Amino acid sequence: MNGETKIDTTVNWLALFATTGTLVCCAIPIMLVTLGMGATVAALTSNFPLLITLSQYKTTVFTASGLLLGLSGWLLYRPGRACPTDPSLAEYCNRAQLWNRRLLWSSAIAWGIGFFAAYLALPLRLALGVT
Repeated sequence: MNGETKIDTTVNWLALFATTGTLVCCAIPIMLVTLGMGATVAALTSNFPLLITLSQYKTTVFTASGLLLGLSGWLLYRPGRACPTDPSLAEYCNRAQLWNRRLLWSSAIAWGIGFFAAYLALPLRLALGVT
């Protein structure tokens, strides 16, 4: 694995880690409360007080993870990106790119779910008059 692929993979893993933080801080607690499991959220926050801190800084968490996703996407899809001409190295490069794309899109979906739950679910509910 060459240095360029290693950097791309590292950024993709960082993006996945950051977007998982958006799910943990915001989406999962909101969904649990919506489903009537408020006691579960209370138990989670008492056992993992970091969830409260993440929730307090959710704008920063979402911004940082969104920037990491953008950087990861640019590294993966930037112009001029090519694999080596050696067949065995090209196979490894193509396989790494495939896994990096899967990781990027999984992270983007997780970020989108978290963003919807943290910023859009309540305003949509209020606009539709759902109580």
